[in-house]
Parts: sequence; C-alpha cells; structure tokens
Amino acid sequence: MDSKILTTLEYSKIIAKLKEHAATSLGKSRVEALAPATDLEQVKALLQLTDEAYAADRLKGAAPFGGIFNISSALHRARIHASLNPTELIEVASTSRASRRVKRFIAQVHEEHPIPSLLAYADQLSEHRELEEEITACIDDQGEVMDSASTELANIRREIRNGEARIREKLESMIRSSSVQKMLQESIITLRNDRFVIPVKAEYRSSFGGIVHDQSSSGATMFIEPEVIVSMNNRLRELRLQEIKEIEKILQRLTALVSDCVEDFLYDQELIGHIDFTFAKARLAHAQKAIMPRMNDRGYIKLKRGRHPLLDPKKVVPLDLELGNQYDSIIVTGPNTGGKTVSLKTVGLLSLMAMSGLFVPTDEGSQLCVFDAIYADIGDEQSIEQSLSTFSSHMTNIIRILERMTSKSLVLLDELGAGTDPSEGSALAIAILEHILAKECRVIATTHYSELKAYAFNRKGVINASMEFDIATLSPTYRLLVGVPGRSNAFAIAERLGLSTAIIDRAKGEVSDEDMKVESMIASLEKQRLSAESDRETAQKLRQEMEQQRIKHEQELKRFEEQKEKLLAKAQADADIAVNKARKEAEQIIADLRKLAMDEAASIKEHKLIEARRRLDEAQPELKAKPKPPRDGKKQKISEGDEVKVYSLNSKGHVVELHGDEATVQLGIMKMKVKLDDMELIHAKSQQPVQQQKQAASLKRTKEDAVKMELDLRGESLEEAIIEVDRFLDESYLAGMGQVYIIHGKGTGILRAGIQEYLRRHSLVKAYRNGNYGEGGNGVTVAELK
Repeated sequence: MDSKILTTLEYSKIIAKLKEHAATSLGKSRVEALAPATDLEQVKALLQLTDEAYAADRLKGAAPFGGIFNISSALHRARIHASLNPTELIEVASTSRASRRVKRFIAQVHEEHPIPSLLAYADQLSEHRELEEEITACIDDQGEVMDSASTELANIRREIRNGEARIREKLESMIRSSSVQKMLQESIITLRNDRFVIPVKAEYRSSFGGIVHDQSSSGATMFIEPEVIVSMNNRLRELRLQEIKEIEKILQRLTALVSDCVEDFLYDQELIGHIDFTFAKARLAHAQKAIMPRMNDRGYIKLKRGRHPLLDPKKVVPLDLELGNQYDSIIVTGPNTGGKTVSLKTVGLLSLMAMSGLFVPTDEGSQLCVFDAIYADIGDEQSIEQSLSTFSSHMTNIIRILERMTSKSLVLLDELGAGTDPSEGSALAIAILEHILAKECRVIATTHYSELKAYAFNRKGVINASMEFDIATLSPTYRLLVGVPGRSNAFAIAERLGLSTAIIDRAKGEVSDEDMKVESMIASLEKQRLSAESDRETAQKLRQEMEQQRIKHEQELKRFEEQKEKLLAKAQADADIAVNKARKEAEQIIADLRKLAMDEAASIKEHKLIEARRRLDEAQPELKAKPKPPRDGKKQKISEGDEVKVYSLNSKGHVVELHGDEATVQLGIMKMKVKLDDMELIHAKSQQPVQQQKQAASLKRTKEDAVKMELDLRGESLEEAIIEVDRFLDESYLAGMGQVYIIHGKGTGILRAGIQEYLRRHSLVKAYRNGNYGEGGNGVTVAELK
C-alpha cells in the first residue's frame, strides 16, 4: 500500500492509538510494522485472531504480560557465548516465566470459550522451568549474585566480611586513642579505592604513618591508610578479586544454559509479540466500541452507522453508505464544510483498518472489501517551490492513480476537476470518471459541479449523494444522503442573511432554465426524502408499539403456562391419590381371587369371576370420561373366533360365542358377555378350525392352553409393563410354574430397575435375578415363584 495514501487517510494515527494498547515492547514493535493485507483469507484470519482476543479480554480481563522483556540482544550475545550480566539473566528468567503465564491464561480461556487460533500460538511457547529456577537461585531481584550461587562464592564472601570486621575493629581502637584523635579531622572510618582509611588533618601528615589515598577539595584533610592495616587491606583486595572471578564463572555457567535455549527464546519473542499485538487490537476495539466486519473481495462496501475513529464519538455523525452492488460510483455534491471530505476519509480509513485485522466502529451488519489498493486524492497540495497550482497538484495525483489502479481498487477523489475553468473542469471530471468506471473500479468522488449531478442521474452504475444542509439554521448536519444530489442553497442562505429580495430575484434570472430545472428536481427529491423519513419514523413508532404488544403477549402467555403447570401439578396429585386407592382395591380383589383358587381347587364359578371383574372396574380411578367407541356408521360383522377389542375394558380378546347383540369374549383367563357395539374387530378368525374349550372358567389348563414361561415387555412404558407383569405372575402362579422369564431389554435400564423393584415387593415372588449367559443377560429378569 502506498505510504502517501496511508498518510492522507491518517492511518498512522490509528497505529499510534493501537500502540498505546500494547503491553510490551515486543507488541509495540509489531504494531509499528502493521500494514493492510490484500489477501481475503489472510484478512479473515487476522480478524478471527482479534475476535478471539476480544472474547478473552471480555471474559477474563487483560492478559498477564507483566514481566516480559525484549531479550533479543541478550540472546544474540549468548549465542556467541558472550557472558550475560546478572540483569540480563534475570530478564531472561522473568520473560520465560511470564510467557508461561500467558500460555496458561489462554488455555484457561479456551476451556470456557473456544479460541483455537490464539491457542495455536500459545501452545508453541516453550517452557524452561529448570533454567528459570537455576537463574533465580543464583541472582536476586535486584540483579545481585547471591552467596548461594556457589559454595566457593559463599566462602569468599564470608572471609571478606570477617576481614572487614577485623579492619574496622583495628581502626576503631585507633580512633578511640587520645593521641590519635587530635590528629583526626573526624572520628570516622571511610573507604577510598575499596580500601579502609581514616581522615587525618594535613598538618599531621608527616607524623602519621601510612599510605595517602586521597585528600579533600580544600586540602585540609588527608585520607590515610594506616600501616597496621595495609596487609589486611591487601588481603581484602585479593578476596574481592577472587569474588569477581567466581561471579564471572557463575555468570558464564548460566549464560551457557541460556545459549542452549536461544532458538526457543527467540521464537517465543516473536510469538509473545504477536499475541500482545493481537490483544492490543482487541483493547482498541473495546475503546472504540468497534465490531468485526464481514469481509469480501468483490468490491462491496456496506457501512451501517460508520464513525470516523479519530473524531469525538459523542459528536461524530454516523455514515450510512452502500457501494458495489447496484452502483459502483457515488458522486457527492454540496457546499464546503458539509462533511464530504470526512465521508471520503471514513470509507478509506475503515477499509484500511479492516484490511489490517482491526475492528471498525460501525454497527452490526456492516461489510467491507479487501482491495488490492486504495487510492486517494484528498486535500490541497499546491507547492510554490515546485510551481504547482491546486489544479496541477490534483492532476499529478490523479494521473498516478489512473496508471496504477486495477479492477480491484478503491478510488477516492476529493473536489474532482476543481481549480480550473468550470466548464472544462466538469468535462474533465466526467471523462476521468468514465475512464475509472471502464476499469470497473469502485469510486467515490466529491464535486461542486452541477453537470456531474446530471451525469450521475443518467449514467448506469453511478448514483448521486449529498451532505444534508439545514436551511433553518444555515448549518450542515454532516449526514450523507445517498440518492439525493446536493443543492447550492446560495439563494436561501443569502436571503436568510438579509440580502435584498430584488438582488436575489435578479440573480435567479441569470441562472439558466436548465440549471433551474435541476434545482427544482433536487428540491422535489429533497421533499420526497423528508416525506419518506417521516413515514419511516411513523413505521418505526408502529414497530415499537407492536414490539411492546408482543412482549406483553409473551408475558401473558408465560403467566398462562405457569398457571397451567400449577393446575397440571394439582391434577397429578389428585390422580396419584386415586391410583393409590385403586391399587389397594385391586390388590384386595387379587387376594380374594387367590383365596378362591385355593378354596375351590377344581374350578371357579363364572359368576364369581364376573363379580370380581365388576369390582376391578369399580376400583378404576375415574379421572376422565371413558372413551366412547367410534361410530363410523358401518355395522361390523363379528364371528366366533375373531380377535376383538372391548372398549369399556380397554382389553383384547377372542369371541367364543354369539348371542344376538351380545357375545361371550375370552379375556385372558376370564370369559365375559359384552355388547357387540362395545367391541371392535381387530382380526377375523383364521381359516383353520379352532378347537374351543368349553370350560373356559376352569383354572385347569391343557397343554394347548398352557401359559408361556416368558413375557416380552420391550417397547412398553414402565406403567404398562407393571400391569402386564402383575397379570403374568398371577397366571403363572395359578398354572403352577416355579420360574418365569421377563424380557425387558437392556436399553437405559429404567424398565429393568422398575420391574425388579416391583418383583422385590410382590407377594408371589420368592426371589429374582438377572439372566445368565445364554438366558439374555441383563436384558432378562428371572423370577422364582413361591
């Protein structure tokens, strides 16, 4: 991208704002190198990274970049085995530790909210805990090598401290002596050239033995090392040289450890810089209340309430604009200071920001295009030194643009054709626009020429636009009105300012009929626009009222649902009471049947079974009306042996005998007389003769009428299955079976658990177990009857 264009559109000011949000020098360096990308996939990847950092910053706050330094120079020195100083080593350890914190931070965010692109960068950060611990064990936070760095260093420093203590003790005994005190300027011990000395008056220099190391600026005081401590100071000097040598050995050892990890650390520096740079983009987006735009490479721009990012957000007027769909060029007309140039810069700068992976200050639904280049001729660049007029400077820029632009470029032209004769300037402007449109470029141009209004009105792919002007206040509103050409408003302004009506009328007479028609057309369009805006505001108000009604309806529906839930809960409670009562009655009836079976081993009279059936019917909880049999108007032909469904009992059986409008139906172990209109034919009898059993009420069974040893409940609900199990156990018990198989399948285990819980409480069941291998496993329960 041409650097001159970036300067014209004030891209560098966005870079400066972005740099303020970078937390490290590494991130700031990446910001300074930022430039718009021209590949759609690359731009999408950059925006995706910014979006992930935006989410992480919103969920967890700022990333922990504290303690990260630019250690590149230290790493390059370590690579050539030049010894690092303690401060450099501490910065290496601190950066390594901080990088690990950043890595852990991003991993934690990813667990709550997926940020795969950022995680891919963070996962590449290396970890060198042992090196960190080794450095921090040898060097403290102030950059001093500690005694614990080596045993030799600890011994040397212990000797130094002991030697210093002996020297001080010797000197203190001297300065306490009355004979020496009179020769001293002050009774203190000080250091000169790392050797202990005492301040002696100059007149006693000849009578005070020792080595002179310094004197005061006035010459009145001599700093003398007494002869008695010279050898002691010499030993102390030797120990300090040994200390320096040992520290150098320690630093070389730590530097060697760093040199082994140089490549890892250099790569980590790049990664940390990129991660910090990405979070800086996210923080800038927060500050500007920006959003991630949708991107395309087909030259389409749609701005919804776009704001110039360098203007005061409280004062800036949002821009609504669409380009590249129905029209490829916008011609903006209107008076000066109306905001035309700001509109051009807003479109250009927001496009550059999006192409750089930055969010843009617009509303959701905005789209921007990845152009191969953005060209702009904005502002007056006349130069006296270069003998360039306003017109010449504009033409120089435009010629350069026309030479470089492609079909994937965006061209922004301010005051096209200005600075020369109006008729020639307007003709030249139209010719330039035609050339640009022939190249299929996207172009936005501003002009004062009324000829371009007509051109835009008649040319396909070109649309007029203007900056709104409030005649009542004689001031621009800075709103861009697409589809409406601008008016000069000169006569209206002059009249409001008090110019004579006669002069204004004379001026209007000088205007050509064609120009007056154009102005009249524009006035008509303006009137229509105001009417449309009024209708839109009315529609908006109606929409808001409808929205309020919708919310009110939803609240009422919610209250209704809550009331319904309460009523259902109450009905369920009532049903539970009724079912429990019915269950107790049924259990009592079953107990009576068993007693009858034991008392009358041979057979049970049919009237007794019918009576028991009646009692069971009466025990049924009446929570709702019994279903009525369907009336389809057709009389069913039912024969003996047919399978039928009895509506009143909700049970299936076989017809044994017909008696006019009644039939005897075999229902399990019982026979009952049922009205023909209380039953429905399910299957007609088969053609094979069926041997009927006369004594249906007898509990004795033949081999042909034997009860099966297994019951298949797969697909049944738990409530239905319990009823079937109870019936099956009664029949099996009466048939004298010792063991039965209940097939419920494996599934979720709910059916198996419910059946086994029921078997555990059943009075006829002695024991139960899961099926063995070959019996069905967990899909079958085997019950042993008493």
